[in-house]
Amino acid sequence: MSRLSQKQYEWRVLAAMSLYMLCMLLEWPLVRTATSVSVKCLLALVPVIPMVYVIALLARRIRASDELEQQTHLIALGMATAVVGALSLIGGFLSIAKVLVLDGSILIWVFPGLMFSYGTARWWVARRYGGNMFCEGDSALAKYLRFILAGSVLLLVGWLTRSSLDALRLGFFCGAGASLVALGLVLAIAQHRRRNADE
Repeated sequence: MSRLSQKQYEWRVLAAMSLYMLCMLLEWPLVRTATSVSVKCLLALVPVIPMVYVIALLARRIRASDELEQQTHLIALGMATAVVGALSLIGGFLSIAKVLVLDGSILIWVFPGLMFSYGTARWWVARRYGGNMFCEGDSALAKYLRFILAGSVLLLVGWLTRSSLDALRLGFFCGAGASLVALGLVLAIAQHRRRNADE
């Protein structure tokens, strides 16, 4: 199996995540109205398909990497697993002690938490080895555009689903989206200043 370039990897992940967002916006509301248990189960699991594809892409990318890249991936995955496992354990004990009231919907945050922890740990490990996660020139999108795009998607989802969200969830989408867009703009300004300084 040939190795995916960073550009190919990013575009495939972007396509899968776009499909996931479409599922959540168009298909997921049908879960509440379905009466048959089998139809409800099928509808509930449809958004998982693009996420499993993203996991498979990541596994393919790690398998095709050289030893140093594999080591940074595996160290980061180990660190991310430890962080999410520890947080799950803390949350479980606090829930059992009735300090926190958690229901099963909290489980949907395990995978995003794992991916966020993995990305942060991978960045840190790559820096410790004196490198970067990838060559910026091989990337499909500039770093600042990735943050602006992710923030814009969160803001769009919040706006499109505002009538069905409670204040906490709407605040999450708006706050996280605005923060990512602002971070992207800061990175864009910093990149522009670096280019001007180099000229």
